[in-house]
Amino acid sequence: MTVAHINQIGTAVPDNDIHTPFIAFARTLLTDEKHVSVFDRMAERAGIDHRFSYLRPGRLEAGEVDDAGFYQRGRFPSTEARMRLYEKQALALAQKAVEALDLGEERDRVTHLIVASCTGFTAPGLDLQLCGQLGLRRNVARTIVGFMGCSAAIPALRLAQQAVRADAESRVLVINLELCSLHLQETPDIETILSFLLFGDGCTASLVTADPAGIALHDFRNAVIPNTESLITWRIGNQGFEMYLSGKVPVCIAQALREDLARADEDGLLRGGGTQNIDLWAVHGGGRTVLDAVESGLSLAPEKLRQSRGVLRDFGNMSSATVMFVLARMMAHATARRGGEAHRHGLAMAFGPGMVAETFRFSLV
Repeated sequence: MTVAHINQIGTAVPDNDIHTPFIAFARTLLTDEKHVSVFDRMAERAGIDHRFSYLRPGRLEAGEVDDAGFYQRGRFPSTEARMRLYEKQALALAQKAVEALDLGEERDRVTHLIVASCTGFTAPGLDLQLCGQLGLRRNVARTIVGFMGCSAAIPALRLAQQAVRADAESRVLVINLELCSLHLQETPDIETILSFLLFGDGCTASLVTADPAGIALHDFRNAVIPNTESLITWRIGNQGFEMYLSGKVPVCIAQALREDLARADEDGLLRGGGTQNIDLWAVHGGGRTVLDAVESGLSLAPEKLRQSRGVLRDFGNMSSATVMFVLARMMAHATARRGGEAHRHGLAMAFGPGMVAETFRFSLV
């Protein structure tokens, strides 16, 4: 059977670091001093140094949220206004990620385009916009993976693998694009504010083919964690998309992984093999506590999640793009070591609304 490979991954973020300015802004929304103390403590412990957005922070002392006035105190924009901005900014960031991929003449050979995003909707969508801007062939097969949240990168790769297995000549361009900063809410609700402490904007572009280079994609598997459907929600409101992220998420993840590890059967996420045969862990950095939960639930040594924590530190949670940033770092690290990482086996994992765990096994080749 043909083995699909991620040959290259290009990554991109906007220019403006919003993490520290957001902390200052968020504190002005909180009306309860106890909540301010909780927020300060969580911000200090978040394990995040940087998050990025196309929106440049404004002068807080002048009452500005961003310097373009998109977010105005007491008059935050409608969903319609946010989607108009998404249409423009999404294309720009996707192009930046594709440029980092450096396709060259390879773009003329692209047969499939898969776009995963949960932070915006337009029609004609980003898929058609990219086809035009990149000069892709008019008969490229296009698919959009929409509104699947942080775990969407893995279903997108699964579709790419299926295309390559069906036809070894397929060359699939996979885009993971999220503009989380377009959904900031003006609220004193501390749970909502803490969720926005995590998220930033980012995009990846990946080329998946049958060429035996990069990351070999093996079997994919997902599992819905029972009785957790209300713990992560992402709904369309009148003023942007509304995120709810329960504090119970890490506990449920740790318990589910602990049970999966104890089962030790082929139907589990670990395929009955335990953790001893997995060298590399590409885990979506949904937050420090999520990574702590994976580490605890699977009894992993701290260094196993070093790449995931590094991406969280440098970019925050970029929803579906995050796990691809982790894989890109693993590929770069392997290249820097001139093949020293070759043929090491890994497991990628991401969690999304449902609550679902999406995984796939891979190897560096």
